[in-house]
Amino acid sequence: MQNTDDMTEEELEFNQMLDELGPRFVDWWGTGILPVDADLLPQTIPGYKTPYRLLPTGMRSTLTNTELTNLRKLARNLPCHFALGRNRNHQGLAAAIVRLWEKSLVVKIAIKRGIQNTNNKLMAEEIKNLTGGTLLLRNKFYIVIYRGKDFLPSSVAAALAEREELTKDIQNVEEQGRSISIAQPPDDGLDGHALAGTLAEFQEAQARWGREVTAKEQEEMKEASSRSEKEKLFRKLEHKLSIAQAKIHRAERLLSKIEASMVLADPCDDREMITDEEKSVFRRIGLRLKSYLPLGIRGVFDGVIENMHLHWKHREVVKLISKQKTLSFVEETARLLEYESGGILIAIERVPKGYALIFYRGKNYRRPINIRPRNLLTKAKALKRVVAMQRHEALSQHIAQLESNIKQMKLDLGIEGYDEQEEDSSDSENEDGTVDTSASYDEDQDNFDESSDEDEYDDYNEEIDS
Repeated sequence: MQNTDDMTEEELEFNQMLDELGPRFVDWWGTGILPVDADLLPQTIPGYKTPYRLLPTGMRSTLTNTELTNLRKLARNLPCHFALGRNRNHQGLAAAIVRLWEKSLVVKIAIKRGIQNTNNKLMAEEIKNLTGGTLLLRNKFYIVIYRGKDFLPSSVAAALAEREELTKDIQNVEEQGRSISIAQPPDDGLDGHALAGTLAEFQEAQARWGREVTAKEQEEMKEASSRSEKEKLFRKLEHKLSIAQAKIHRAERLLSKIEASMVLADPCDDREMITDEEKSVFRRIGLRLKSYLPLGIRGVFDGVIENMHLHWKHREVVKLISKQKTLSFVEETARLLEYESGGILIAIERVPKGYALIFYRGKNYRRPINIRPRNLLTKAKALKRVVAMQRHEALSQHIAQLESNIKQMKLDLGIEGYDEQEEDSSDSENEDGTVDTSASYDEDQDNFDESSDEDEYDDYNEEIDS
C-alpha cells in the first residue's frame, strides 16, 4: 500500500480514481502512484459493445498537427494509468478506459518489462477497436490514446441512445399507418395512388386541354433548337476571334518594339579568302574540339559574339552547336554570326547534339575594343523576342483555325455576305503578306482587349524601355 500522507490534493484525487478502476501493479519500476494492473482485469465482458459516439455539428473528427502536439505534451507529464503485458483480450481494460475518459482526455498505458512476446502494435490496435479512441503515441514503453472529439459520457450516451430508439419507434408507427392507408381501397377510384404530380395527371390534362404535337412540328422544334445552339457557338467563336486578333496585334507591336533595338551589320565587301585545303584542315580541327559554344532558343545575341572573341583569343577556330532542327534556319544563323563576328564560316556539320558551326577567325584577325557588340540584343531581350515570336506564331495558328471554323459554321447556318467579308479582309493585306488585323475588329473591341491583356505585356514593355 502507498503512503497517502505525503500526497498532494491532485495526487490523492488521481489515486482515488485509479482505486475505482482495478487492482494496482505492485511491481511498478517507476516512481509516483502505482498504475492499475491491466492483466488482472477481466479478459472478456459478456455483451460488451463499443461506446456510442456522436460528433458535434461543424466539428472535424480528425486532429490537427497543433492539437496532436499539445495532447502529446499533456500525456508526457502524466503518470501511467495502466500497466499492460497481455497482447489480446482487453475488454475489461477497454471498459476501465471508457470510465477513465469521463475524467481525463487521454489514457497512458505502460508496457510491462521483462515479459516475452509483447507486441505493442497488437495491443494498440485491439484497444483502439474496442474503445474507438485515437492513437496518439505507440512505442515499446508506452501507449497513449485520446478519447476523441466524438466521445460521450455514459449518462449522455444512454440518453441519446434512448432518444434514438424512441425516434425509430415513432417512424415505425408512421410507416405502418401509411402502409395501412395505402392498402385500403380508395374512394376516388385512383387505385391507391395519388394523382397530383404523376404521369397520369399529365396525360389526363394533355388529353383534356392539350393538343398532340405532330412529327413535323417535333422535327421543326429540334431544328430550331439545333440552330439556336449553333448560333450561340458562332457568336462565341466570333468573340474569341476578335480577342485573338487584338492579342496578335499587340504581339506584333511588342515584337517590332524589341527588334527596333537590333541593328544587324552589313556584310563586308573585303572578305578574306582561304583555300580548300585550309578549309579541310580547319574543319578537322573544329570537329575535334571538345569545347564549344551552345546556341539555345535565344539565337544570336551580344553574349554569343563576345564568347566567340574570347575563344579566338586562345585558338584560331571556334565551334558552336545549334539546337535548331531545320537546316535553312541553321544556315541563316551561320550567316548572321559570320557578319557580326567578322570570322569565316568553315563548315556546317551534323553532329549528335545538333548542328556544329565552325568559324575561323582569319589571318588578319584583330580583337575589337568592344567584344560585346552594341547593335545586338541582350540576353534578356533575346529571350523576350523568342517568346514574342512564339506567341505570334501560336496566335496566327489559332486565328486560322477559328476562321476556318467560322467559315464552316456560316456555310452550315446559311449566312450570306461571307464572301464579301473575305474580299475585304484580303484587300487589307500589306505588301509583305501580313494581314492588317486592325481592319477585322472595331476600335472599341481593340481597346477593351488590350486593357484586359495589359498585365501580360507590361513587364516586357518596362524592361524594354529600360
